[in-house]
Order: sequence, then C-alpha cells, then structure tokens
Amino acid sequence: MKAFIDKMRRRAGRYLDVRTVDIAPKRGVFSLSFDDIPASAWTEAGPILAEHGVKATYYVCGGLSGGSNMGLPQFEVEHLQALHEAGHEVGCHTYEHVSTLTLTPAELDASLAQNAAWVAERLNGHVMTTFAYPFGDAALGSKAVIDKRFLCGRGVRDGVNAGKADRNLLQAIGLESRRLPGYDLETLMAQTAASKGWLVAYGHDVMDGPTPYGCTPDDLDRVIRLAKAADLELLPVARAWEMVAH
Repeated sequence: MKAFIDKMRRRAGRYLDVRTVDIAPKRGVFSLSFDDIPASAWTEAGPILAEHGVKATYYVCGGLSGGSNMGLPQFEVEHLQALHEAGHEVGCHTYEHVSTLTLTPAELDASLAQNAAWVAERLNGHVMTTFAYPFGDAALGSKAVIDKRFLCGRGVRDGVNAGKADRNLLQAIGLESRRLPGYDLETLMAQTAASKGWLVAYGHDVMDGPTPYGCTPDDLDRVIRLAKAADLELLPVARAWEMVAH
C-alpha cells in the first residue's frame, strides 16, 4: 500500500502545481550535474572536466560529508572546497539526502535551511541557487518550498527541456550505467540543438566498474564530446538558467 501511495504522490508532484517557464536560449544548452557527491565525482571526474574546460553542478548534502552512501566514500569538505574554488557550481540536495515524499513542507524547509547554513559555513557564505530532488522524488507540497528558495529544481524524468518546462521539476537524463544503454545520446544532443532546448544530465560516482547509478570516465568523456560536437553550450545549471529561462 505504501508503495502505491508513494507512486501516486510522485505522479501528483510531476503533473500538478506546474510552474511554467519558457525555455528559449539562443542555442542549445547542455548541463552536467552530480548528485550526493561520491568522492569519485570529484577525484575522477574533476580532471576530465578540467581537460574539456567544462564547469558542472554538484548537488550536495551536508549530512553525507565524510560518510558512505551506496557503499562508496562520499566527498570530504576539502573536495567540496576544491571544486567550488575551481569554479563549479554547488547546489542543494537536502541536508540528509531524504526523499521529499517523507517530509512535510515545513520539514523540507528546515532541511534546506540546515544545508544552506552548513554549506555557507564551509564555502565562505556561498548561497546555493538550484536544487535537485533526492531520488527524483518531488512531493506535490515540496514544489512551493523549492520555488521559494531556488531558481529551479531538477528531477530525474527523461527528456529535453524545450518550449515550456516546469521550473521546479526540470527533466534530465541519467549518466548511470543502468540507463546509458537505453539512450541514443547523439540523437538527444541533436534534438537539443534543433529545438534550442536545454539538456541536463545527472550522475553519481565516476569510476571503472561504477555502481548502477554511476558511469565510467570514458562515459563522461564521451557525453562531453558529443555535446560539443552538437555545438551545444556547456554550462552549469545556474548559469544555464540565466540563459534559457524567459
């Protein structure tokens, strides 16, 4: 019964309280993001991003710092400070890495405030301006909370953001070993360019032999090369929002 109720709540969050924004960049845009921040999302992905001159968005949960998630070591504070210093965006992913389906709006707001304070203390007052839903779960009551605090919120439903989109539940594709075989990445990049849309990708760990939720270094390198070959502009989420949203 609980699984059925959660499924209905996910559907409600997806289709109700839609806060429409027109997506209209001058050319197609591609954004890379990493959720939770496993250590390898910086130690392995960072050099690849630097080689390509690409800035990404890292969605952080302060409560995961120095711990373990999905059996993998998570980021240390030094990793977070290094990627911020390198010019990558730091965005919000709740403090505890918790599904919004399990929280009241007030509890979600408290988690976001806790994460904001934790990040600001460690990144010289940095204010996070974009959000990614843990597990992609967007409870209906959560969207107004996200709208109040952030420019936009990103989910995990496949697709290119083009024409009109829900600013608090943007579509994305997963740079995940369980999902990548099902994508025609060249076509997705071409569609983004042709529609002058915005394609957002999210991943987790980056390593040889990744988890089902991560990708290999070669996967990351390939998706960047494909985006460049399609003449997409590669920008972190907050900077992309400034260009695409009208």
